[in-house]
This record gives sequence, C-alpha cells and structure tokens, in this order.
Amino acid sequence: MRWRDPRRSGNVQDRRGMRVPMVGGGIAGLVILIISVLLGGDPGAILNGGSNSGSNIDGTSISSEEEQQLADFVSIVLADTEDTWNAIFAENNLNYREPTLVLFTDAVDSGCGVAQSAVGPFYCPVDETVYIDLSFYKDLKDRFGAPGDFAQAYVIAHEVGHHVQNQLGIMDDVQTAQQRANSQAEANELSVKLELQADCLAGVWGYHAERSRDVLESGDVEEGLNAASAIGDDRLTQGRVSPDSFTHGTSQQRVNWFKTGLDTGNMDSCDTFELLD
Repeated sequence: MRWRDPRRSGNVQDRRGMRVPMVGGGIAGLVILIISVLLGGDPGAILNGGSNSGSNIDGTSISSEEEQQLADFVSIVLADTEDTWNAIFAENNLNYREPTLVLFTDAVDSGCGVAQSAVGPFYCPVDETVYIDLSFYKDLKDRFGAPGDFAQAYVIAHEVGHHVQNQLGIMDDVQTAQQRANSQAEANELSVKLELQADCLAGVWGYHAERSRDVLESGDVEEGLNAASAIGDDRLTQGRVSPDSFTHGTSQQRVNWFKTGLDTGNMDSCDTFELLD
C-alpha cells in the first residue's frame, strides 16, 4: 500500500505492556466467547489465568522497532477508515461516531469482558472499540499464510465494519433474531451473515480508499483476498466441523463478499441477509 502524507488517527489507545487481572465470566464473558472464533481465535483461552510476560511492572509499553511500525500502520489505516465512513455516512445524512482502537499485549479488559490475545482481533459493541494484539499479524503471516500490508489493513477494516453495523442497528437486530432462533444452526447462520457483511463493508472501505486516495499497489487486492480466504471456517477447522456450526462463513464466501464491496463501493451491495451465497 502507498500513503501520501498519511494522517494518524487520534482514536488509538496504546495499552501494550499493561497487566490485566484475568477475571470474568457471566454475560460479559459470553459476549467475548461468541466473538472469539473470529480469525481463528481460541475460545478456551478466554477468561483463563495468564500473565503478561513482556510487560514492565509499571505498565509501560514494550515494543520492538517492527512492532512500532505496525502500531503506526494501524493508526494510519484506522484514520483512513474514519475518512471513508465519515464521508459515506454524511452522504446518507447520518453522523458517524468514530470507534476507538486499543492496542494490547497478551490480555485486555474491554467493555465486553477480559480476553486474552488468543481471541484474535475483535470489536466490542458495548464500548464501540476495536481491540488488537499486534502479535496477531505474525500469526496472520505464519499461521494463516496471509502476509502483506493490505491483508493487515483488511483485518482492521473488517472490525470497523462491525462498528458500522453497530451504528446502523444491525448488530442489535441480529442479536434479537438469534434469541428467537429455533436452533443453534439457525443462530449460527445469522452470525455467518453478520461476519460476511463485515467483510463486504471492509471491501467498501478498500474501494473508496483506492478511488479517493490511490493507496493500492500491485498485489494488494490479492493480499486482501488471500487473508479473507485464509480465515474461512472451512479452512480453520480443516473439515472437522459441520457447516451448521460455522459462524463466519467459508473461505469462498468471505472472498466473494469482500470482493463485492471492493468492486462496488456500495453499502447496499452488502445485504448478506438477503442472500447468503
């Protein structure tokens, strides 16, 4: 990706290196558990004891030069999503509330409860905040085989897509529908549609970032599509889980919907609740 005099977001909180007491449970814990599958997270790592071995006792951040570069990149991408969604919301006579993004190490105390980094990047609708441990990007490259800066940007844009859904009331509607669902499979299907829509909205950001600011370089789109493919439910479970248990969609579905947003740049094209495939 290329940036010309990029703006940094003022909505990034750096909590790297801060110790977090691992306590929790109840409704807050369940919220984190529901979203933990995102990007291959390990639900078993949530609300368990743990420590921040890379932390100073005084809570100051510890980071390598590479990690600082990643932190700077995250701030740049978040700022770009702010520019995109402020413009799109304004065009629709809506006010966009910019989300906060928290960088953390090992564990974090969010409005949805305490979670460890194994949960992966996640969005908490309670405090309208995206949370990410930068070590996830190493997993994205090494574990999921999805390197590249646009792949990294896609992860942020997907979580911001959930923020857009939250502001539009879609997340509340889905939660209500899931509570009325006749089966777990039906509830899971709604979760899949929510995640695929966030993929599409990430694509909408990519479309406008390219048209307005010319940020994409050769190979960037392929990086994003590769990342979407790498974290499909079918790829992550390697066929061990029935499709009825999927909560985020297959690799092909995620690629298709991300590409739909990327090709059209139109939120109206992201109606995954009308068509799943």
